[in-house]
Amino acid sequence: MSKNFVFDVDYVRAQFPALSKSVNGYPEAYLDGPGGTQVPRRVADKVCEYMFYQNANHGGAYRTSQTSDALIEECREVFAQFFNCSPDEVSFGENTSSNNFKLAFAFARMFKPGDEILITDIDHEGNRSPWRLLEQLGMVVKSVKINEETITLDFEDFKSKLSDRTKIFAINWAANSCGTVSDVKKFIAEAHRYGAITIVDAVHYAPHKVIDVRDIDTDILQCSAYKYFGPHLGITYCRKEIGEKINTTRVQAYDNADMPYRLETGTLAMELVSGAAEAVRFIADIGARHMDQIEDEVKGLTGLRKEIVAGIRAIEYYEDSLADALRAGLSEIEGLKIYGPGEGAPRTPTVSFRIDGINANDIAVRLGEYGIDTWDGDYYAIRTIREVLDLVPVGGLLRIGFAPYNLMSEVDRVIKVVTDLVNERRNK
Repeated sequence: MSKNFVFDVDYVRAQFPALSKSVNGYPEAYLDGPGGTQVPRRVADKVCEYMFYQNANHGGAYRTSQTSDALIEECREVFAQFFNCSPDEVSFGENTSSNNFKLAFAFARMFKPGDEILITDIDHEGNRSPWRLLEQLGMVVKSVKINEETITLDFEDFKSKLSDRTKIFAINWAANSCGTVSDVKKFIAEAHRYGAITIVDAVHYAPHKVIDVRDIDTDILQCSAYKYFGPHLGITYCRKEIGEKINTTRVQAYDNADMPYRLETGTLAMELVSGAAEAVRFIADIGARHMDQIEDEVKGLTGLRKEIVAGIRAIEYYEDSLADALRAGLSEIEGLKIYGPGEGAPRTPTVSFRIDGINANDIAVRLGEYGIDTWDGDYYAIRTIREVLDLVPVGGLLRIGFAPYNLMSEVDRVIKVVTDLVNERRNK
């Protein structure tokens, strides 16, 4: 990408009504992206449009029901372009954690005591807890260690814990704790050598990086639309031949349902499905607007897939510039430590840090007074932050994550507020 890349942030920001708000006289800066982004008006309009004009249950003999059914299938096609898969491999559910619990319960009915499940120490509990519960049914759950300094997965430890008994390998693509991006393709290939089914949590990855399930060859991948401008909805990619074998739990009238319906327990929140697909179209719109600068990177792609990939690439370049500037500024503050992989390593635009002698919650509260929204604590990356890094005594980490509506002036504001806080504490 050329260093002359210009992101039209004003065009993006104009679509988010929330950006008109202020706190204590400061424009509200939503730097809480990893917890969920703000929503463009077009997504909310799409949800309302469904509820006002297309609201009907599935399978009716009348026009509105048929229109609704056609719309949901169109939304599957949109997400098929997002994932690079077939529409009948796209299913919808409440959220990624709930979808994982349903998968775990389904697989539990297919496994036997002594079968093994491999998870990781870097994952959000949404991709750990569902599988750990299966220990109560006699299954063995192992967890891949992380390097404490770089917050990266230990591939050798992973290989040592694989065996012919491994039935499931669950891994996240990007860590919500500090943005580490793992080489899931390498992990998946190794797991498949033992016949394990692979499940990728892409919740933190999807807003920032291009997803291609065919390229990484995973069996299942999950993400949540509210992390990238949509409503609270979970979306699952499941390889068709895997999905057809899963002993799912759903309304008995449809026990023999084909993919993708067999992964859906009942009537969908169809208005949210419509809004989630519109969020993907919003990303595609960003791609179309920046296509002249991205064209070389999307050669060979066509249609909506091309625009989606271009949109994600444009977002990635812009967000990375903000994160780079923030890390550079924070690194100048004495006693401040940033957690995550080293410079140049794959990562999302998520910056997590602590300051000697200052609780993470105190930092979050001070930033909030200046209209800067952040997260502190463990953000459900409990194994990483509480147990491996032992950061409970200092309140965990302060986390800042960027979205394409953020500004460099907001980065400057963070650096100033944090610097002033540190100086104030030292002068007491």
